[in-house]
Amino acid sequence: MGEAVPALISDLALILTVAGITTILFKRLKQPLVLGYVLAGFLAGPNMPYTPSVQDMSDIQMWSDIGVIFLLFGLGLEFSFKKILKMGTAPIIAACSIIFFMISLGTLAGRFFEWSKMDCLFLGGMLAMSSTTIIYKAFDDLGLRQQRFTGLVLSVLILEDILAILLMVVLSTLAVSSNFEGSELVLSMLKLVFFLVLWFVVGIYLIPVFFRKNRSQMSDETMLVVALGLCFFLVVLASYAGFSSAFGAFMMGSILAETIEAERIERLITPVKDLFGAIFFVSVGMLVDPSILIEYWLPILVITLTILFGQAIFGSISFIFSGQTLKVAMQCGFSMAQIGEFAFIIASLGVSLGVTSSHLYPIVVAVSVITTFLTPYMIRLSEPAYKLIDRRLPVRIKLLLEKYATGNDVSSYSHSSVWHSFLMSLLRNTGVYLILSIAVVLIMEHGLYPFLSKVFPASIVSYVTCLLSLLLVSPFLRLLVVKKNNSAEFIQLWHSSRMNRLPLVFTVVFRFLLAMVVVSYIITYYINLSTGLLLLLAFLAIGAILASKKLKAGTQEMEKTFNENLRSRDIRAEYQGIKQPKFAGRLLSRDLHLTEVRIPEDSKWGGQTLQTLDLGKKYGIHISSIQRGSRRFNIPQGTDVIYPGDKLQVIGTDEQLKDFVTHMNGQVYEPDMNIEEHEMKLRQLVVTEDSYLCGKTLRESGLRNKYHCMVVGLEQGEEALRAPDVDTPLKDGDVIWVVGEVDNIKKISLQL
Repeated sequence: MGEAVPALISDLALILTVAGITTILFKRLKQPLVLGYVLAGFLAGPNMPYTPSVQDMSDIQMWSDIGVIFLLFGLGLEFSFKKILKMGTAPIIAACSIIFFMISLGTLAGRFFEWSKMDCLFLGGMLAMSSTTIIYKAFDDLGLRQQRFTGLVLSVLILEDILAILLMVVLSTLAVSSNFEGSELVLSMLKLVFFLVLWFVVGIYLIPVFFRKNRSQMSDETMLVVALGLCFFLVVLASYAGFSSAFGAFMMGSILAETIEAERIERLITPVKDLFGAIFFVSVGMLVDPSILIEYWLPILVITLTILFGQAIFGSISFIFSGQTLKVAMQCGFSMAQIGEFAFIIASLGVSLGVTSSHLYPIVVAVSVITTFLTPYMIRLSEPAYKLIDRRLPVRIKLLLEKYATGNDVSSYSHSSVWHSFLMSLLRNTGVYLILSIAVVLIMEHGLYPFLSKVFPASIVSYVTCLLSLLLVSPFLRLLVVKKNNSAEFIQLWHSSRMNRLPLVFTVVFRFLLAMVVVSYIITYYINLSTGLLLLLAFLAIGAILASKKLKAGTQEMEKTFNENLRSRDIRAEYQGIKQPKFAGRLLSRDLHLTEVRIPEDSKWGGQTLQTLDLGKKYGIHISSIQRGSRRFNIPQGTDVIYPGDKLQVIGTDEQLKDFVTHMNGQVYEPDMNIEEHEMKLRQLVVTEDSYLCGKTLRESGLRNKYHCMVVGLEQGEEALRAPDVDTPLKDGDVIWVVGEVDNIKKISLQL
């Protein structure tokens, strides 16, 4: 009798088998795979009596927790803080407004059914998160990826993902503390910002350097192990700091996303992420109880309508707030009327913390399934809905909306005042260097000092630790005080008006005092001094830090390394010519934008010049560049040739780009279904005295040009098989070895 299979293995076999079957089914139905995984979980779960069920849900829960870590790690790899900064204010305003409105609506819906406070808050959080995967797929299926509004929607989805991480931290804090006091929430947010900045800055400084120094040892296997090791290291660190494991995974993914290894890591972890992600979504389906769905049919219906109408109305209003026209705003708002992956993750967070009711999870899953199927119809509905409202909207309101949209053009946000630019940059630098200084102080205070105190006398340890703390914190204090003092904005403001000089001096003095506070705290913690002596030592320490030329050179090198690491991915993209030009977001016409299209592999346009194709005259578009492999050809000429697989950067209106892509995809060769006729064969043919080949050389025979065959070997008399000489005459009895299609070889045989 064979050895008994552990429950974990049998459960995994059942899950993956059912998930594989449902995946194939949903692929055929052209539906999101997420829904297939949820269905697989429902079929394999304990609430389905007619099919085999998993034996140990605790093991599956552990695997699903790992799945959340991989999903968030993968999401972080696709995320970029620099992209957020470059988006402008329009997506930020839209994302924040949508989240506010939808959390409010979700909370009100929960209140309507008299659910608990935590159920209402978690429900609001779930309703605020539209599904990136589902919307991507819907845009692809409907052929809308080249439309202008889709780019704005995808930007908002990226922001929603990062805001969802912050929302999870807030919900976790509220759940653990069971406290809704504002002070508790503010402290939690400050703690979040502190660790967010600390991990990101330290990670960007250290990890790319580590990859560069060990690049020759980084095989795919090693890179995968190192990347996952870093991921789980930050997961553990985040847990110790009081955050969720998902937050740590996302942070490490976002750090690695700024390195030149990001694409490689993303490719390597994709199979692992897909596996554990599938298990997570299957575990979601296992918690669906049909009896609960029947019992709570009314909340399911109300919440579904809340999402559909809430996103259609308040989502559109949010995009109008961000400066979009009514048509674009409604297209965006209607596109986001569903919930998906993050709703499940937030729901699982509530279950793991034990603060949400058992009925909330299956309700959210049911709502997600319904809204997913309705997504394409909602996107299509935006156009007739806009036309209906546009016809009935008073002319005065139309003009007001148009004026607001024109006045809030995205391009206008790029021209900020010098003061605004200076203060924002100063605030960012001051915050970062102050956080790094505090981090050094805390590490020395709670790490090194207690350790050394166990080994050496306390008096010696105090002085040594104090000195080490001052040395380690000195680079950050120097940058805290002097950064931006010689910047172009500072000099311009100083010389432009005498009224600016006092505020500018104040910014320098304020940062000097901050540095004094840090130094004073370090000295006071380890050494007991009088106030006067303490201030004198702190002042002298700051003076020595600012006067040190060696420290100045060190901080400059440190900043240079950090900036190079932060820009390494962009530098490589610019070198390879794969980065979209900066002018893409600054085109003069609001209807004109830039998109990227790929020439199909079987395109009839392949091998033709731009002059021959005359795309500008036919479709009204402009091709700004052609990307071929790792090279980019900017501003191509009419004599430049298009090849299958080329990526074109095309400028035009929505209608022009749609017309262009439709015609491009239609200009392809039909697939060759008679592949058997093109099978290549190797045959031996004997040259006879009566053959037309007798006495001719291979060059004169026409076998290649006339019959499309090739002679690869020749036997003459007793000689062994050898490579043929094209100028050697063929004689009676010679044997030629011919490669070609079967029909062509037969034609030659008939001539011999």
